Amino acid sequence: MAYTTIHLVRHGQVDNPGHVVYERMPGFHLSGRGRRMAEATARFIASRSDMCAAAAIYSSPLERTQETAEAIIAAVNMQRRTGPLPPLHLHTDSRIIEAGNEFRGRRIGHGEGALWKNGNWRLILNLWRPSWGESYKAIAERVSDFVYEQVDRYPGGSVIAVTHESPIWSFRHMLEKGRPEHNMLLRRTALASVTSLTFEAGTHRVMNIAYCDPAAGIS
Repeated sequence: MAYTTIHLVRHGQVDNPGHVVYERMPGFHLSGRGRRMAEATARFIASRSDMCAAAAIYSSPLERTQETAEAIIAAVNMQRRTGPLPPLHLHTDSRIIEAGNEFRGRRIGHGEGALWKNGNWRLILNLWRPSWGESYKAIAERVSDFVYEQVDRYPGGSVIAVTHESPIWSFRHMLEKGRPEHNMLLRRTALASVTSLTFEAGTHRVMNIAYCDPAAGIS
């Protein structure tokens, strides 16, 4: 029986001095620390034979995920340069983009546009159901569509996908608990972390879920 592993990588820290909910807004890039986080995770992936042998790498269309993916590609291709595997090239897929959020462009914690002012709090009364934007069900369904497509495309292989916190955790929660709804404050998806999901090819049955945080401690 063939098994396929999908490595879901969260992007590194974003340069956001204005504390804005940037959601899918363009122009938000990795900070200096975020680049170092991406490079730390890239080194980790390149050092792991199973990850370094990935058949493909995908990213959401946003700058922060593409920049994180480019760091991974550079490290992996350096490791593969003398071997039989061809170099990786980046593919983008909108199914693993950040969750839609009605707070986009607003500031967190201060100012008139803050989340807690002018009635905005009504959108966050229930942390299990994001009334502030795209539902966890919708997020998990689009990530599921992407993941199972890769499982079928690369039986016995692995794929790296650089994405965002909510898509990773909503899909993982659906696999583990049978439902995507969760408390957003209890997620375990650190910046530049790797959530590895191994599936039985053909049945889409999840066999193992592993998590690691290679960028922990990066300052």
